[in-house]
Amino acid sequence: MNKQRHLAFTILIFFFGLTIGRSSTSVVEKDKNLKQDVKSEIKEYINHHLKDSHSFSITSYKDEKTGKTVYIELPLPVILYDNGLKFFWSSALKHGKKVVAIGENFYKLEYHDSKIYKTDKEGTITYDSDHRPLNEKPLDFSITKNIATILLVSIMMLLLFVSLAKSFKQNKGISKGMGRFFEPIILYIRDEIAIPNIGEKKYRNYMSFLLTVFFFIWFLNMLGLTPLGVNVTGNIAVTFSLALLTFIITNVTANKNYWGHIFWMPGVPVIIKIILAPIELLGVFIKPFSLLIRLYANIQAGHIVLMSLIGLMFVFQNWVGSSLSFGLAFFISIIEILVALLQAYIFTMLSALYFGFAVAEHDEEH
Repeated sequence: MNKQRHLAFTILIFFFGLTIGRSSTSVVEKDKNLKQDVKSEIKEYINHHLKDSHSFSITSYKDEKTGKTVYIELPLPVILYDNGLKFFWSSALKHGKKVVAIGENFYKLEYHDSKIYKTDKEGTITYDSDHRPLNEKPLDFSITKNIATILLVSIMMLLLFVSLAKSFKQNKGISKGMGRFFEPIILYIRDEIAIPNIGEKKYRNYMSFLLTVFFFIWFLNMLGLTPLGVNVTGNIAVTFSLALLTFIITNVTANKNYWGHIFWMPGVPVIIKIILAPIELLGVFIKPFSLLIRLYANIQAGHIVLMSLIGLMFVFQNWVGSSLSFGLAFFISIIEILVALLQAYIFTMLSALYFGFAVAEHDEEH
């Protein structure tokens, strides 16, 4: 009788444990799937943040009545050329959820690559095997988030430094107001970057460019740390344009000594000259390439690390993990403020160094 009781009790425990095991496994699987969905959502959000977009997204929430996502954003003008100019606000696209009809043409935003494509009334977009849209794209001259930020910084710099110049002139060469903050920076660029690298004779020819590129990159980097989510200097097209300007100025203003030391180095045997000339010519293009990659990679990596740490708070969803993620994100944000200034300094310093190489006067006899 006791054996039968023990057997029945064992079978009962076995089935009870099996039931608990199944339920706990299902809970773990659900939790795992939930975390996997959160990770995918965070990854998609980071990738979308790094790209340019047609509006400044502030926040979003779900309407409890309709169940639809409501976006709070600052829309920007969309300008398309497709058998004539087409104008409308980016809010009409609804983040790729609605089709904009203009005449007989239909346009839709593809959310993942943030580009506008021609489509039909239903908003059909066909993809290839690599999930790249095959629809026709109109010429897009829209004022995107990056372009709007560049225009904002340009206007801000123009107003700021014109007012500083007027104030400096009216006060007989004495700084006043904001000039007391910016004057030491301007003097540092002149005395510690331009003159040592270019020389006292010709540094004035490059000061306007060096000052412009320094403050332009610095202000853009600082705006990239704001909740507006701009990533201008993390866009390789922008860094390419800045490096191209340095490349053009360097080679247009270069003297004969510069080109002589590239194609036919003085004091070097002919055989060595033939070997070194292609390497030196390649270096002419490598220098600006290193400029654009350095700025692009550092700013891009900073945005990825910072947003990944913020995303970890939603993955952990507990006091310990989320608190550590928040602390690390705050620490990285402080470092990014220094990186924003450092990258502007490095770009300006290397540009001045290349200008100095281009205009240096060599003593051939020496």
